[in-house]
Amino acid sequence: MKKGIIAGLGCGALVIIVIIILGAFALIFGYNFNNTAVEYEADAKTAWSKVESSYQRRADLIPNLVSTVKGYAAHEKETLEGVIKARSEATKTTINAGDLTPEKIAQFQQAQQGLSGALSKLLLTVERYPELKADKSFLELQSQLEGTENRINVTRDRYNDAVNIYDIYIKKFPGKLFASILGFEEMARFKSAPGSENAPKVEF
Repeated sequence: MKKGIIAGLGCGALVIIVIIILGAFALIFGYNFNNTAVEYEADAKTAWSKVESSYQRRADLIPNLVSTVKGYAAHEKETLEGVIKARSEATKTTINAGDLTPEKIAQFQQAQQGLSGALSKLLLTVERYPELKADKSFLELQSQLEGTENRINVTRDRYNDAVNIYDIYIKKFPGKLFASILGFEEMARFKSAPGSENAPKVEF
């Protein structure tokens, strides 16, 4: 009977040891998972801030562009007002980096696409004004705008890449178990709109 009790105590101790080892493993894995997830999430948020910065750079160029065009084509009032209105809508549509939901990303994209459309219409209008096309200020703004549009595409791609790394990490097993416990959620990506695979044409 004593042997049975000893054997029972031995088995109980073994179970306790196994539980302690598994618990320690879970704590260590959870600690490492959390730190890496935080790092990847921060990288994605930083990439998002660069996206917003690129779009803001474009918005900053527009007042001077409108002013320059207006000097040669003041009667294009409807087109100029369309750009100003679209810029206003785009600049007031912002997203907190900690709240990058698919709905808010879509809202942000819609506002920016509205500005892209108005801007493209304005630039096409310039084709009718040879003197404006030769204006030094306009040519400089045109060059800056083209560079900014390219920069927007680059920052959007880098943001999506950063989100992809983060999302894959928190979805892979067994990390996904810790992700739900620790509050890590999937982040939204930019989705291409029809025709958005190319930067808007700004050359004439």
